Amino acid sequence: MLDFQGMPKHPNDRSSYVSAVRGAMRRSPIVGILGPRQVGKTTLARLVAGGKAHEWFDLENAIDAERLREPGQTLSPLRGLVVIDEIQHLPKLFELLRVLVDRPGNRAKFLILGSAAPHLVRGVSETLAGRIAMIDLPGFQLPEIDSAQQNRLWLRGGFPRSFLARSDVGSFAWRKDYIRTIVERDVPQLGITVPAVTLERFWSMVAHYHGQILNMADLARSLGSSEPTVRRYLDLLSGLFLIRQLQPWYENLGKRQVKTPKVYVRDTGLLHAILGLPQMRDLQGHPKLGASWEGFVIEQILSQPGWHQGYFWATHAGAELDLLLVKGRKRIGIEIKYADAPKLTNSMKIATQELGLDRLWVVYPGDKPYSLSEKVGVVGLRELLQHLPHSL
Repeated sequence: MLDFQGMPKHPNDRSSYVSAVRGAMRRSPIVGILGPRQVGKTTLARLVAGGKAHEWFDLENAIDAERLREPGQTLSPLRGLVVIDEIQHLPKLFELLRVLVDRPGNRAKFLILGSAAPHLVRGVSETLAGRIAMIDLPGFQLPEIDSAQQNRLWLRGGFPRSFLARSDVGSFAWRKDYIRTIVERDVPQLGITVPAVTLERFWSMVAHYHGQILNMADLARSLGSSEPTVRRYLDLLSGLFLIRQLQPWYENLGKRQVKTPKVYVRDTGLLHAILGLPQMRDLQGHPKLGASWEGFVIEQILSQPGWHQGYFWATHAGAELDLLLVKGRKRIGIEIKYADAPKLTNSMKIATQELGLDRLWVVYPGDKPYSLSEKVGVVGLRELLQHLPHSL
């Protein structure tokens, strides 16, 4: 193991994700591991395979790509586990995989890895409907690292090479290069024609909206483009797992409620690179400090394996809730405060009552939990992540 301070004790042992993938493989003939480039999908696949993959194809490797020039001839006779990495580079494989797994007596299992959501690869969702299980893989998560390294994870983000860099300067440089690679190489490889300069500028604009309700008209005006174009760019960055559009929760409560999504850069390390914040002291003095902490907490919660979709809630009168988790009839509210000792607010009371919350947790950067009322408690992020699975 490399000698990095704060390195996960077992950097190659992402046991919860290994279990999730293996469980999906028992249910489905095809399992997809999806996540942004350089997040560790290949490492996870090797852990899942345990050295037992009968065949491994990396479509960014010229030799493997050549082997799949006639994919039917190559894949048809295979048995056991077959891993195909960066499958978005060869979309015609999806139709072939449907045919292969539908064969009587099929004995092959396919583990496919991709850096783009299915909607960016034409025909995938329709072709493999009912035959594929998807597992989203984020970067390093707080439960996977040493408890003293929360701020390091927040500042640098969860991409392994960024988090494990020997210095903040080196980490920052890696992230800047990563952003250039995405806009100059990865997007064109998907067959999407967006000028690199335009997309990088748009990504920067989104970073300045981080934690805010989207205003399509403002974004379009600032970009000098149309609202449909802005929506296309948002969907593109969302499909590359780089931004999250957090949807609003609204129901007929007799109040005027916000029905437009919020936007977040999913990895706070990339957010800080775009905003030019290489070190914690730079972040501490930046106007986006609170919004960055909010995005970090939300992503840590929603990236846990098997957890459900989250929402935010807000009324035009000013009441709001940063995150609402729903499972069946149970509702858990999450309010996120970058403060030493958060207090009970009127907005928290309104959200608890109007939404019928079973519990509202206020997440702060400290580690000492305390109660604000019968249903409202203050808690640190690590403890919340440990507690939430038992709450829902």
